[in-house]
Amino acid sequence: MIKVGILGAAGYTGGELIRLLINHPEVEIVFANSESNAGNAVADVHEGLLGDTDLKFTDDLPFDKVDVVFFCFGHGKSEQFLKEHTIPASVKIVDLAQDFRIAGDHDYVYGLPEMNKAEIAKAQHLANPGCFATCIQLGLLPATKHGLLKSDVAVNAITGSTGAGQKPTSTTHFSWRNNNFSVYKLFTHQHLHEICQTLNILRPADAPEVVDTLNEGFEVGEGKVTIDFIPYRGDFARGIFCTEVIALDKAVDKDEVVAIYKDFYKDAAFTHYSDKAPDLKQVVNTNKAIVHVDVFGRKIVITSMIDNLLKGAVGQAVQNMNIMFGIDEKAGLNLKANAF
Repeated sequence: MIKVGILGAAGYTGGELIRLLINHPEVEIVFANSESNAGNAVADVHEGLLGDTDLKFTDDLPFDKVDVVFFCFGHGKSEQFLKEHTIPASVKIVDLAQDFRIAGDHDYVYGLPEMNKAEIAKAQHLANPGCFATCIQLGLLPATKHGLLKSDVAVNAITGSTGAGQKPTSTTHFSWRNNNFSVYKLFTHQHLHEICQTLNILRPADAPEVVDTLNEGFEVGEGKVTIDFIPYRGDFARGIFCTEVIALDKAVDKDEVVAIYKDFYKDAAFTHYSDKAPDLKQVVNTNKAIVHVDVFGRKIVITSMIDNLLKGAVGQAVQNMNIMFGIDEKAGLNLKANAF
């Protein structure tokens, strides 16, 4: 059995992770850490788990008793935690925050299985991708690999309210979010960093550089591509629905583009190509990603969608853990979408 510790276990991602792992055939949860809830039953906070677990939150950190620890912290807290605490070198880490997603002075592997599966299998420390980043990248990876990104890519994506975390704010509480729709972080969403990093790794050497618009002083001109990302807040709880428009210098045959996408994802455990336009309900409450392509002359329109808490967060984290420990990639993730 894989012995697991969870930090930041009282939030949305912590609750979803516990829901998955208590049903995982090869996992034992050793501790679920939450200083503010220490001693309380997990099911008193994550009420959907009533009757499923007797686990209690703890403020202890018995790292010597686990094989892997999940960081379910808010962004910026993982790096700070590691400065203040020592985790044995033998313990694997899966960080769900953005602290180590960008390559730098660390050994964290970027955990996008559709691109980095071999590296994930050897990783001791893993940075789980962001939810928007996962959805957008899965829509763009095949086109990027085949050098189809010739000019700026228009991306529109709408996310459910759980993407903002458990603590209510002026733009996330029910009375504001219900029957509402709004734009936020135009062209400046933090996930652009990791998206551009991945696309530049995957693009052919003769393809244009993908320029990160969040970097101060970036230049856009001939030979440069930007991801023009407009995020939206939706009035639903779960899921991300994304469309991406790629403009080419000449018309392209749809069958050729579809073949590129089907071939790229033919061995993917959870990412599926759909021949018809998919609906968000097909992925909500699952670890699936669904991708679809339409072609209009020299424009390619890609639709991609995921559940932001699962494939966009803890579902992908468990998928990565499975790969890191050399077990069935789908273990503990046999989740079904709503029938209607």
